[in-house]
Amino acid sequence: MIIGIPKEIKNNENRVGMTPAGVKELVAHGHKVYVQATAGNGSGFADEQYRAAGAEILPDITDVYAAADMIIKVKEPIAPEYPLVRPGQLVFTYFHFACDRALTDAMLASGATCVAYETVTDRQGTLPLLTPMSEVAGRMAVQEGARFLERPQGGKGLLMGGVPGVRPANVLILGAGVVGRNAAIIAAGMGANVTITDISLPTLRHVAEVMPANVTTLYSNRHNIELELPRTDLVIGSVLIPGAKAPHLITRDMLALMTPGTVMVDVAIDQGGCFETSHPTTHSEPIYVVDGIVHYCVANIPGAVPFTSTTALTNATIPYALRLADKGWQQACREDPGLANGLNIVDGKITNAPVAEAFSLPSVPLTSVL
Repeated sequence: MIIGIPKEIKNNENRVGMTPAGVKELVAHGHKVYVQATAGNGSGFADEQYRAAGAEILPDITDVYAAADMIIKVKEPIAPEYPLVRPGQLVFTYFHFACDRALTDAMLASGATCVAYETVTDRQGTLPLLTPMSEVAGRMAVQEGARFLERPQGGKGLLMGGVPGVRPANVLILGAGVVGRNAAIIAAGMGANVTITDISLPTLRHVAEVMPANVTTLYSNRHNIELELPRTDLVIGSVLIPGAKAPHLITRDMLALMTPGTVMVDVAIDQGGCFETSHPTTHSEPIYVVDGIVHYCVANIPGAVPFTSTTALTNATIPYALRLADKGWQQACREDPGLANGLNIVDGKITNAPVAEAFSLPSVPLTSVL
């Protein structure tokens, strides 16, 4: 199979779809790999490293799309890329369709096969291709939250861990999944008082068993969240419904419960955001303020640490990329139902029910395309 790895063109996106090590594996399986010139520079991987791994370097993004049977990316195609995606082409990346109607319509019109990292499952029902970026995003959320709690950044002027005689920050984490647990680890390690919420009691029990003493668990409902907000300094939203739009756990009227300078980090922004007042921001302009509350809603948080993120992502995606390339997407998905769950759009048809429901569009069962 001919595989293309284009340079990411989303704002401040420095990750790349595959490391040279991943390319070397694909080439070892007999596949031809084209990498766009300078695609890996932001992650610390030079063109020469890709050449040494067996790839051919192409000068332009249009060349990569035109040559490739399968495109491997990090972020969803954006508007300039829409016309480059062609019928029958396999695109393997994060899509997050449910919060982007324009992207959904464009990929339906393209006739491509879209396999979304974020809906691929494993035998345990977890999300193996979302997990590494969720780990990075959870840890980064606290790092960024701590930065914007600083007074020059618009925050309260509060140190996360405090000092002897001065209280530490109070951190509220909504959702105890991969993002939430990783956020709790870092926030607790910085010395903050951490409260983590979830609607799953087994999950909360597990968190209570493994987290340090400065992490408290709380059942997630509006009443409990409203009680916490007046004493919270940093809120991290990490709610995930696979493939679907995130629910709003903090509404506009709830902002009045918080004190000015409180920071909210919405890690769920890729899926529409779990705060009603959220809208996507970028690394170049990461925050805005609503009713005195600082909102950090960067849609590609792991893009700030691209060497770590690209390496972690390739570690997770390369086994699936090899299956898709070795067997073709239909055979690979027939043999692996978890990989088949990654199919979101095939030849102008939606095959992921939550995506269809988000826009009141029809969907077809996976069996009809396999």
